[in-house]
Amino acid sequence: MKLSNITLALCFGFLAGAPLVMAQQGNVYIGLGTATDSSSGQALDVFGTGNFVNTPKINGLFATVGGGFMLTSHFGAGAEINWRAGSGDYAGLNYRPVFYDFNGIWQPIKTKRFVPEVQAGIGGVHLGFSANQQECSLIVGCSTVSLGSESSNHFQAHFAVAARLYVTPHIFLRPAVDAHWVNNFFQFGSDWVPEYTMGLGYSFGGQ
Repeated sequence: MKLSNITLALCFGFLAGAPLVMAQQGNVYIGLGTATDSSSGQALDVFGTGNFVNTPKINGLFATVGGGFMLTSHFGAGAEINWRAGSGDYAGLNYRPVFYDFNGIWQPIKTKRFVPEVQAGIGGVHLGFSANQQECSLIVGCSTVSLGSESSNHFQAHFAVAARLYVTPHIFLRPAVDAHWVNNFFQFGSDWVPEYTMGLGYSFGGQ
Protein backbone atom coordinates (compact mmCIF):
# COMPACT_ATOMS: atom_id res chain seq x y z
CA MET A 1 0.00 0.00 0.00
CA LYS A 2 1.32 3.46 -0.93
CA LEU A 3 2.13 6.00 1.78
CA SER A 4 -0.64 8.32 0.54
CA ASN A 5 -3.21 5.52 0.92
CA ILE A 6 -1.97 4.71 4.42
CA THR A 7 -2.16 8.39 5.34
CA LEU A 8 -5.71 8.69 4.03
CA ALA A 9 -6.76 5.60 5.96
CA LEU A 10 -5.26 6.92 9.22
CA CYS A 11 -6.79 10.37 8.87
CA PHE A 12 -10.25 9.18 7.87
CA GLY A 13 -10.16 6.54 10.60
CA PHE A 14 -9.33 9.22 13.15
CA LEU A 15 -12.09 11.49 11.90
CA ALA A 16 -14.68 8.72 11.78
CA GLY A 17 -13.90 7.69 15.34
CA ALA A 18 -13.79 11.18 16.80
CA PRO A 19 -17.50 11.49 17.64
CA LEU A 20 -17.37 8.14 19.44
CA VAL A 21 -14.68 9.20 21.89
CA MET A 22 -15.54 12.86 22.35
CA ALA A 23 -16.15 14.22 25.80
CA GLN A 24 -17.70 17.58 24.81
CA GLN A 25 -18.25 17.85 21.08
CA GLY A 26 -17.04 16.45 17.76
CA ASN A 27 -16.71 18.37 14.49
CA VAL A 28 -16.08 17.28 10.91
CA TYR A 29 -15.67 19.52 7.87
CA ILE A 30 -14.77 19.65 4.21
CA GLY A 31 -13.40 22.67 2.39
CA LEU A 32 -11.90 24.21 -0.72
CA GLY A 33 -9.14 26.77 -1.01
CA THR A 34 -5.60 27.21 -2.20
CA ALA A 35 -2.03 26.72 -0.97
CA THR A 36 0.92 28.70 -2.30
CA ASP A 37 4.69 28.42 -2.51
CA SER A 38 7.25 30.01 -4.79
CA SER A 39 9.30 28.26 -7.45
CA SER A 40 12.73 26.93 -6.55
CA GLY A 41 14.04 28.92 -9.52
CA GLN A 42 15.60 25.87 -11.16
CA ALA A 43 15.40 24.76 -14.79
CA LEU A 44 15.39 20.96 -15.15
CA ASP A 45 15.91 18.60 -18.08
CA VAL A 46 13.90 15.74 -16.60
CA PHE A 47 13.92 13.50 -19.68
CA GLY A 48 17.47 14.25 -20.85
CA THR A 49 16.32 15.75 -24.14
CA GLY A 50 18.26 19.00 -23.80
CA ASN A 51 14.99 20.88 -23.19
CA PHE A 52 15.16 22.63 -19.81
CA VAL A 53 11.86 23.55 -18.14
CA ASN A 54 11.44 25.86 -15.14
CA THR A 55 10.07 24.41 -11.90
CA PRO A 56 6.61 25.75 -10.96
CA LYS A 57 5.03 27.48 -8.01
CA ILE A 58 2.52 25.66 -5.83
CA ASN A 59 -0.95 27.02 -6.56
CA GLY A 60 -4.32 25.80 -7.77
CA LEU A 61 -7.41 24.42 -6.05
CA PHE A 62 -6.90 22.41 -2.85
CA ALA A 63 -9.45 20.22 -1.08
CA THR A 64 -9.55 19.72 2.70
CA VAL A 65 -11.11 17.12 4.99
CA GLY A 66 -10.70 17.48 8.74
CA GLY A 67 -12.24 17.20 12.14
CA GLY A 68 -11.66 17.00 15.85
CA PHE A 69 -13.14 16.41 19.25
CA MET A 70 -13.08 18.59 22.33
CA LEU A 71 -11.94 16.96 25.57
CA THR A 72 -12.88 20.05 27.58
CA SER A 73 -14.63 23.32 26.76
CA HIS A 74 -11.31 24.79 25.56
CA PHE A 75 -8.95 21.95 24.58
CA GLY A 76 -9.17 19.09 22.12
CA ALA A 77 -7.41 17.20 19.33
CA GLY A 78 -7.93 16.81 15.61
CA ALA A 79 -6.58 15.77 12.24
CA GLU A 80 -6.65 17.25 8.76
CA ILE A 81 -5.62 16.29 5.23
CA ASN A 82 -5.25 18.68 2.30
CA TRP A 83 -4.41 17.84 -1.30
CA ARG A 84 -4.22 19.53 -4.68
CA ALA A 85 -7.51 18.73 -6.41
CA GLY A 86 -5.80 18.07 -9.76
CA SER A 87 -2.27 17.23 -10.74
CA GLY A 88 0.01 20.08 -11.78
CA ASP A 89 2.97 20.29 -14.13
CA TYR A 90 6.43 20.08 -12.58
CA ALA A 91 9.06 20.62 -15.29
CA GLY A 92 7.32 18.08 -17.53
CA LEU A 93 6.19 15.73 -14.75
CA ASN A 94 2.73 15.48 -13.20
CA TYR A 95 2.83 16.30 -9.49
CA ARG A 96 0.37 16.38 -6.60
CA PRO A 97 1.15 17.42 -2.99
CA VAL A 98 -0.74 15.94 -0.02
CA PHE A 99 -0.43 17.59 3.42
CA TYR A 100 -1.59 15.70 6.54
CA ASP A 101 -1.33 16.65 10.20
CA PHE A 102 -2.47 15.80 13.73
CA ASN A 103 -3.12 18.76 16.01
CA GLY A 104 -3.95 20.07 19.42
CA ILE A 105 -6.91 22.47 19.39
CA TRP A 106 -7.52 25.48 21.64
CA GLN A 107 -10.89 27.28 21.75
CA PRO A 108 -10.31 30.56 23.63
CA ILE A 109 -14.03 31.47 23.73
CA LYS A 110 -17.27 29.80 22.72
CA THR A 111 -20.72 31.16 21.84
CA LYS A 112 -23.72 29.61 20.09
CA ARG A 113 -22.80 31.23 16.75
CA PHE A 114 -19.05 31.84 16.88
CA VAL A 115 -16.22 29.55 17.97
CA PRO A 116 -12.64 30.57 17.12
CA GLU A 117 -9.91 27.93 17.28
CA VAL A 118 -6.13 27.77 17.18
CA GLN A 119 -4.39 24.58 16.05
CA ALA A 120 -0.78 23.39 16.26
CA GLY A 121 0.64 19.98 15.45
CA ILE A 122 2.87 17.83 13.30
CA GLY A 123 2.46 15.65 10.24
CA GLY A 124 3.96 15.11 6.84
CA VAL A 125 3.85 15.98 3.15
CA HIS A 126 3.64 13.39 0.39
CA LEU A 127 4.76 14.80 -2.97
CA GLY A 128 3.98 12.40 -5.80
CA PHE A 129 5.42 12.63 -9.32
CA SER A 130 4.44 10.69 -12.43
CA ALA A 131 5.21 10.87 -16.14
CA ASN A 132 3.20 9.94 -19.21
CA GLN A 133 4.24 9.80 -22.85
CA GLN A 134 2.13 9.81 -26.01
CA GLU A 135 3.03 6.96 -28.39
CA CYS A 136 1.55 6.66 -31.86
CA SER A 137 1.45 3.85 -34.41
CA LEU A 138 0.06 3.70 -37.94
CA ILE A 139 -1.71 0.47 -37.01
CA VAL A 140 -3.19 1.05 -33.54
CA GLY A 141 -3.18 4.85 -33.39
CA CYS A 142 -2.07 6.91 -30.40
CA SER A 143 -2.11 5.96 -26.73
CA THR A 144 -0.77 7.35 -23.48
CA VAL A 145 1.91 5.25 -21.81
CA SER A 146 2.88 5.64 -18.14
CA LEU A 147 6.61 6.04 -17.56
CA GLY A 148 6.31 5.30 -13.83
CA SER A 149 5.99 7.31 -10.65
CA GLU A 150 8.15 8.51 -7.75
CA SER A 151 7.49 10.32 -4.50
CA SER A 152 9.19 12.52 -1.94
CA ASN A 153 8.12 12.67 1.72
CA HIS A 154 8.80 15.43 4.22
CA PHE A 155 8.09 16.14 7.89
CA GLN A 156 5.91 19.18 8.55
CA ALA A 157 4.85 21.35 11.47
CA HIS A 158 1.35 22.78 11.16
CA PHE A 159 -0.26 25.93 12.56
CA ALA A 160 -3.78 27.23 11.90
CA VAL A 161 -6.29 29.87 12.93
CA ALA A 162 -9.94 29.20 12.09
CA ALA A 163 -13.49 29.99 13.18
CA ARG A 164 -16.70 28.00 13.21
CA LEU A 165 -19.59 30.27 12.21
CA TYR A 166 -22.81 28.41 13.01
CA VAL A 167 -25.74 28.90 10.62
CA THR A 168 -27.78 26.28 12.52
CA PRO A 169 -27.11 24.62 15.91
CA HIS A 170 -25.03 21.95 14.12
CA ILE A 171 -23.99 23.25 10.65
CA PHE A 172 -21.17 25.77 10.41
CA LEU A 173 -18.98 27.64 7.94
CA ARG A 174 -15.25 27.45 8.64
CA PRO A 175 -12.86 30.07 7.20
CA ALA A 176 -9.27 29.09 8.01
CA VAL A 177 -5.68 30.19 7.46
CA ASP A 178 -3.08 27.42 7.76
CA ALA A 179 0.72 27.57 7.74
CA HIS A 180 2.70 24.45 6.85
CA TRP A 181 6.43 24.47 7.67
CA VAL A 182 7.87 21.66 5.55
CA ASN A 183 11.33 20.39 6.39
CA ASN A 184 13.78 20.62 3.45
CA PHE A 185 11.07 21.37 0.88
CA PHE A 186 13.73 21.79 -1.79
CA GLN A 187 11.37 21.15 -4.69
CA PHE A 188 9.94 24.64 -4.12
CA GLY A 189 11.23 28.04 -3.11
CA SER A 190 10.27 28.12 0.57
CA ASP A 191 9.76 25.74 3.47
CA TRP A 192 6.67 27.76 4.43
CA VAL A 193 3.41 26.97 2.61
CA PRO A 194 0.42 29.15 3.57
CA GLU A 195 -3.08 27.85 2.84
CA TYR A 196 -6.47 29.61 2.75
CA THR A 197 -9.67 27.60 3.00
CA MET A 198 -13.44 28.00 3.32
CA GLY A 199 -15.11 24.92 4.76
CA LEU A 200 -18.54 23.54 5.58
CA GLY A 201 -18.93 21.40 8.67
CA TYR A 202 -21.17 19.59 11.13
CA SER A 203 -20.97 19.36 14.93
CA PHE A 204 -21.95 16.29 16.95
CA GLY A 205 -22.95 16.47 20.57
CA GLY A 206 -23.52 19.47 22.77
CA GLN A 207 -22.27 22.90 21.84
